[in-house]
Amino acid sequence: MIASYFTYYVIKPTDKNNYGTIIDPRQYPMPELNMTNEEGAKPSALSELKGKWLMVQVDGGSCAEVCQRKLLEMRQLRLAQGKAMDRIERVWLITDTQTVDAQIKPGIAGTYLLRTDRAALEKWLPTESGSQIQDHIYLIDPLGNLMMRFPKDADPNKVKKDIGKLLKASAIG
Repeated sequence: MIASYFTYYVIKPTDKNNYGTIIDPRQYPMPELNMTNEEGAKPSALSELKGKWLMVQVDGGSCAEVCQRKLLEMRQLRLAQGKAMDRIERVWLITDTQTVDAQIKPGIAGTYLLRTDRAALEKWLPTESGSQIQDHIYLIDPLGNLMMRFPKDADPNKVKKDIGKLLKASAIG
């Protein structure tokens, strides 16, 4: 009995079960973002994708090498989920008016390209200290709640495990 008391009250487990940082969606409700599709014509919203898990990346239209690597990782992470991959959509939130290079597009086919205001995203999306919103991949649940942020230069294998656990545990999406 003493050992169980000691274990419960003194030795507190410090291992966490997830790689990404879990975000309390009540602190970061999804704002109404004025979005347009890549051509700038049709107004769009993330809420139109409700019912799916969303992997979200934020960056400018020039999409440097780091941006391209994250887009490729998002594609591979989705494919790695096997038959559950249809439950996930990829979203690239473009924060400027620069045209996306045509050479990038074949590698990111199926990714939603949406343009929006960077300032609004910075108010909504939390970051780690010393990082910016374009350093992370964010995960939004099928109900439209921001729920996880992966670290800068995230390990794709650990991200894959987190996503797999979420999809297995979730009955929605």
